[in-house]
Amino acid sequence: MRPLHVQRYMITGLLTFVPLWLTWVVFKFIFSMLSHVGEPVVAALFATLSTLSPNSAAWLGQDWLKSIVAFVGTLLALYLLGLASSRVFGERLIAAFDGLIARIPLVHSIYGGAKKLMSMLSTKPAGTQRVVLIDFPSPELKSIGFVTRVFADSAGRELAAVYVPTTPNPTGGYLEIVPVEKLIATDWSMDQAMAFILSGGAVGPDTLPDGAHPADRPLLP
Repeated sequence: MRPLHVQRYMITGLLTFVPLWLTWVVFKFIFSMLSHVGEPVVAALFATLSTLSPNSAAWLGQDWLKSIVAFVGTLLALYLLGLASSRVFGERLIAAFDGLIARIPLVHSIYGGAKKLMSMLSTKPAGTQRVVLIDFPSPELKSIGFVTRVFADSAGRELAAVYVPTTPNPTGGYLEIVPVEKLIATDWSMDQAMAFILSGGAVGPDTLPDGAHPADRPLLP
């Protein structure tokens, strides 16, 4: 086989492998996170079942089985939580839980901030734009960011709090305080921005913003 054919097939194989690898990295992260949440409950359940049925102890002791059951159980719990929160009784329980959390100073700050962030990322108010580009990590480079709020400093200058997620794990990132005039507005939706981040830039709009700044487009109400 000629070297040219080897090089061509290697490149083709690489282009086929990279999307699969990125999908696996994201899925592995989500699977590990959700299975870790449900692992204590599943471990206690399996320990009880092993006591009641010693013959199944070896089978129930398999780590892969615990991870799968914990993953499925966590997904089911999230579904039931979402279902309950959309009902009157569930809303009352969540309101009571929020009231309890509000009495714990440090926990209240973390919980309240995380809840506001999730609410912000799940909604897009009419006439606003949350997805922007900023000069980060240097003036010559651009990063995608999500505007969480706009406020003013002591001199009255408008500043924006911008969350810059990392790739391919968007749960980690940076909080940058950026002057509003330095933000570059985009017409991207949250879904488009998240797909772009999770795929390492492989999935996303074909064109980048033309450099329009917030003076031409509102950011937040």
